[in-house]
Amino acid sequence: MEDKKNISEIDIASKESIQHIIDNKELNIWEALIPVIILVALLAYNIFYRDGEWLGEYSNQFILLMGGGVAAVVGFYNKVALNIIIAEIWENWKSVFVPILILFLVGALAGTWLVSGVIPAMVYYGLELLSPSIFLPASVIIAAVISIATGSSWTTSATVGIALVGIGTALGIPTGMIAGAVISGAYFGDKMSPLSDTTNLAPAMAGTDLFTHIKYMSITTVPTILITLIVFGILSVTTYTSGSADVSGLLSIINSTFHITPYLFIVPLVVIALILMKTKPLLALTVGVLLAAVFAFIFQSDVLHSLSESNFKSIVNAIFVDTEIVTENEKLNELFSSGGMKGMLWTIFLIVCAMVFGGVMDAIGALARITKSLLSLASSIFGLFTSTVISCLGLNIVASDQYLAIVIPGKMFKKAYEDKGLAPENLSRTLEDSGTVTSVLIPWNTCGAYQSSVLGVGVGEYFFYAIFNWLSPFMSLLFAALNIKIKMLKDKK
Repeated sequence: MEDKKNISEIDIASKESIQHIIDNKELNIWEALIPVIILVALLAYNIFYRDGEWLGEYSNQFILLMGGGVAAVVGFYNKVALNIIIAEIWENWKSVFVPILILFLVGALAGTWLVSGVIPAMVYYGLELLSPSIFLPASVIIAAVISIATGSSWTTSATVGIALVGIGTALGIPTGMIAGAVISGAYFGDKMSPLSDTTNLAPAMAGTDLFTHIKYMSITTVPTILITLIVFGILSVTTYTSGSADVSGLLSIINSTFHITPYLFIVPLVVIALILMKTKPLLALTVGVLLAAVFAFIFQSDVLHSLSESNFKSIVNAIFVDTEIVTENEKLNELFSSGGMKGMLWTIFLIVCAMVFGGVMDAIGALARITKSLLSLASSIFGLFTSTVISCLGLNIVASDQYLAIVIPGKMFKKAYEDKGLAPENLSRTLEDSGTVTSVLIPWNTCGAYQSSVLGVGVGEYFFYAIFNWLSPFMSLLFAALNIKIKMLKDKK
């Protein structure tokens, strides 16, 4: 008992659970920062000197575990018992059990929506909307629709994004504008899609559920995308174009591979309706998977047969493992592929490892010490939002990874938002408004390097035109400064 005399627990009760903020009086701010500094240093070494492959495919996850190990050593030095550390890690794991189940269902949804033709139909009808006079705003909308359907800004840019850049270039539109429009739309869809890993990751870190997060995030995201569309509409009117937007080749390939029909939109509409009726996410996503499987049997029997001798086996594979539908176009092949539940393992492993790091940091009192220091600098709610935005931007710059720019501030700031009486969706929204979308604006970040390489346009060229991306954190701070739609905890005393 003597070793624990300087460790206290502050209980914050809610209807569902009790969170324990452990305050270790023997731990000073510099000791609390040691695991963070080492974590960031290892991540920087992995990115800049080992191309992200220092410890293999799961380098970031292993580095998080190493950071947790360092935090445990700091804790032992400051008289924290092992059972306290284990207990906090277990509590963290329990808190993300449902989000992990949702992630598995998201993978299954992506696979079944592919083989059922839902995603190809969205691509098909999206491309048909192209018109030279509204090319830039149309590009934003097409990229947004496809990104919402796939949950991936990377996949959107690597497929339709490339096509749009090629078409726009033929029309004489500057490539920076086109890339900015594609990226703006792709990251809007990435933020708002329940299929997106970052959209699942942010609420998991903040302690809220997926659909509450998406609904609350729309408060800042919708005005931002509307401003983006207005700006690109003005640019379309004032930018000289020539030639024609010919996407007949892509449309022909999609139409010859899949049975494209408007009836396929019944699947996403049912899921959206369930979400609007506040159906539990697990149930809504399960219905989306099962309904898409039925539609695959009805409309895409040829596709299923091309994947396996048994149509049922093709559906099972789409749900659980990799699925790739081969077409005549190599870039469409990249879009028409899915990892199923298996494809979610990387993100799930990241969450599990982040919970280890966060659990140890919480157990040794480091989170309490760091958040107290942050709160002393950010005495107001606006100051807390600003600190979160700066932290996300800083990690995108230093760690060069959007996942870590969500995971680390999410865990670090969670208790601080609770202390201010703020609902967790405030944090999850701010993480996405500043962590997810700004990663593509940094040349050495994995997202910036990827988008620049795929689209063939330098970050410096599209930076200004990626309006949605750099405007999002400002919009988040504006709403915080004006106290617009800032949700408070109902049971906060």
